[in-house]
Amino acid sequence: MQHTALAQEPLRLLTQDDPAPVIQYGTSALDGVMPPGLPFVLVSDHAGRGIPSALGDMGVSAADHARHIACDLGMAETGRLLARELDCVLIEQAYSRLVIDCNRAPGHPTSIVRESDGTRVPANIDITAAEEGSRVEEIFLPYHDRISREISTRLEAGRPVVLVSLHSFTDRMNGMARPWHTGVLHNRNPAFGLRVRDLLAAEDGLVVGSNEPYALTDVSDYTVPVHAEGRGVPYLEIEIRQDLIATAQGQAEWAQRLARILPQAWEDFRH
Repeated sequence: MQHTALAQEPLRLLTQDDPAPVIQYGTSALDGVMPPGLPFVLVSDHAGRGIPSALGDMGVSAADHARHIACDLGMAETGRLLARELDCVLIEQAYSRLVIDCNRAPGHPTSIVRESDGTRVPANIDITAAEEGSRVEEIFLPYHDRISREISTRLEAGRPVVLVSLHSFTDRMNGMARPWHTGVLHNRNPAFGLRVRDLLAAEDGLVVGSNEPYALTDVSDYTVPVHAEGRGVPYLEIEIRQDLIATAQGQAEWAQRLARILPQAWEDFRH
């Protein structure tokens, strides 16, 4: 007698009790009414702190979950304030970068970290290909599909788009102090970001890095190379030092600063 093998159900990571991977603030082009006004699409790859319930605490202490290795500290609050100031959409990733880094291509050595800034991540040490695939399918891809559809809908309607990728960085890394208050990262098609960099540098007392504390490359990043540079869309990838946005006051100050500078940069860029 022949037996027909039953198709296996794909391995699922998220349950109905886990949050959806994408969080939206503000009015989207996908809501049925094209948002008026400014062209900015804000994205925040590392805003979230969520951990799928199936992964428990990932073997990482609560203190380490509160560090920069888990998310871009201060950026969720700052990004939401900025979205409100500009009256534009913000697309956030809900899950911690310890689960999967949504600014790395799947398969990249730091897509799913085994160790981050001296902290081992036991849940990631012996991850199987199927488990990795679930994180890509259920967390990474929905986030990037959401960004792609937002941009496509606007471009198809003849509307301009500027992608603004929001990040924060720790004031010390590997024992070294970082002197920059903020940094603008750029690679191909850098004109809009460089205009923002120059406007930031003109602010009193700000130390502004150009490709500091990180450089933007096709290998080290995913969001900007794919959604902006790959589509000929102007962009800004900005890093803000985390101690400057650790409080509600600092978050408000930076949101207000960027809400003033971004429209000015757009006016300069388009003329």
